[in-house]
Amino acid sequence: MNEEKICCPKFNPEKWDGQTFNWENKKFIKETIPTFFHIPFYPMIGQKITKMCQMSENAKTVETDIEDVLMLFHDPSAFKSEIYLSVTGTVPNANNENISGTFVAKVYAGAYRDVPKFIKEMNEYLEAQGKKAKDYYIHYAYCPKCAKKYGNNYMIIFAQI
Repeated sequence: MNEEKICCPKFNPEKWDGQTFNWENKKFIKETIPTFFHIPFYPMIGQKITKMCQMSENAKTVETDIEDVLMLFHDPSAFKSEIYLSVTGTVPNANNENISGTFVAKVYAGAYRDVPKFIKEMNEYLEAQGKKAKDYYIHYAYCPKCAKKYGNNYMIIFAQI
């Protein structure tokens, strides 16, 4: 039987949706890519992600549970995006970063272009709880090939409160 290889694990929305996470120096490695009004240059994304994954594997800092691996995207400006890969330790020759804070997570399903709408919905969700977001990080559960295979394009918006 010739089974198609899938690189992204099956996503469990219930594990993340509506949850609050308190991160104290959560370890990540970081890369940056240029964007044009928040639209990334796609060939660079794959190159950066491949580099980060290889560095993490070589340093043996890969999360033991593949479903817990986070690849967070953060846009500090319309022309720059930061990519954070969660790791379990220091990665030599990488830009090692720690993220601390309280984060509320909500799962959404839709196209990349729907992110502004989802952030608006996240803000309404937080406001109903008397909270306000300081910043956002987004985890896309599937690469484009796996999104097509699984038939859904999930993302988790982590709002730092």
